[in-house]
Amino acid sequence: MSLTNKNILLTGAIGSLGVAQAEALSRENPATLFILDRPDAESMTKGNALAKRLGKNVRYVGLDLDDLAESKKVVEQLSKEVGGIDVLINNAALIINRPFQEFSLEEYEEQMRVNAGSAFALVQACAPDMRRKKYGKIINLCSVTLKGVLDGYVPYVASKGAILGLTKSLARELGPDNISVNCISPGAIVSESEARVFGYKAKEYNDWVIDKQCLKTRIHPEHVANLIVFLSGPKSDYITAQNIGIDAGW
Repeated sequence: MSLTNKNILLTGAIGSLGVAQAEALSRENPATLFILDRPDAESMTKGNALAKRLGKNVRYVGLDLDDLAESKKVVEQLSKEVGGIDVLINNAALIINRPFQEFSLEEYEEQMRVNAGSAFALVQACAPDMRRKKYGKIINLCSVTLKGVLDGYVPYVASKGAILGLTKSLARELGPDNISVNCISPGAIVSESEARVFGYKAKEYNDWVIDKQCLKTRIHPEHVANLIVFLSGPKSDYITAQNIGIDAGW
């Protein structure tokens, strides 16, 4: 139980990748696991059901990450409630597939806010208590798309580039207070979102992914979750400022 007595906050908790992370983290017996996702009725129902299934130390919080000021305020309060967040996992992401020229400036700005701006705001909310405790783990989700492997995701990829820069800079600034900051860059994950986007040509897409990978089997959410647990715990204490790929070798 590598996370016993730790307080953890995970965003993007009700998608396939988030659920796998929440399940894996809950098995490590944390003191508190806050799982965050959207505040609409459907998301609240799913999130509360997940929290109930995972145990009494798990709590769902509905939060609109597009509202950076409110997001920071809510997470500051959550950190205060439990005496400080020890592990922050910025997993939430907004992804839209469309040719570059067809994106509005508003859509670009929204993806930058939700994907990169929210990570900045939540680190600001959690860092004071991490610094006070001289301990913290921050994990940001980046993406294999930074390698330029897909068309049609320019704002999303730009936001992930911002996440990578944020991670490197934060690791340098927060390191003196024993806070590690890392990125994970997953490859193509078998997930609900993949089925939603590529379901109409599932075999063609699956064959394309396998061809790109060095390893010829698909990655599933639990594989990413295992890496999240490792980076959240003490065995990763001297790993920081890294972007760790889990993409089967693109």
